[in-house]
Amino acid sequence: MRPAAVLVALSIFSLILLRGQQPKDDQLAPYYPTPQIVVDKMLQLGGLKAGEKMFDLGSGDGRIVIMAAQKYKANAVGVELNESLVRQSLDRIKTLGLGPTAHVIQGDLLQQDYSSADLLTVYLLPVGNELVTPILEKQLKKGARIVAHDFEFAAWKPVQTLAIDDDGEGRSHHLYLYRR
Repeated sequence: MRPAAVLVALSIFSLILLRGQQPKDDQLAPYYPTPQIVVDKMLQLGGLKAGEKMFDLGSGDGRIVIMAAQKYKANAVGVELNESLVRQSLDRIKTLGLGPTAHVIQGDLLQQDYSSADLLTVYLLPVGNELVTPILEKQLKKGARIVAHDFEFAAWKPVQTLAIDDDGEGRSHHLYLYRR
């Protein structure tokens, strides 16, 4: 993990702990759009196949859900708390005619059922990964895959990692693949 990312994550987590609050979804996954090249690499690393069920936790503007449905022909579901981002995602899904295979749920990503997932993609802060870990351990079926963007799951060992040196915007990224 890059030092700047660690600093941001620790600062947010420290503020949450000092206030004695349970983290909210926007503190688990503040909206930061994943570059398209990274979206594609996440789905490739996860081995997404046509007809599989995938979830994107903290789906933002829906770009991962849309690519999963459009390019990979998967049954893709995003989970997003922000109403405006959900509307934006649903409008784009409708415009592209992806309604049968792309969906976005407005809700708390810690309150969803992921038992049907073949693949999950996550771009959460470390606190988010930590909070969702027991949910995924309980719900995910054997063989399900998880691809984490930039922040590892501390409780699990990745089966594969991928470094993306330049996303086209001069930023590097790290992806981590896990199997249940």
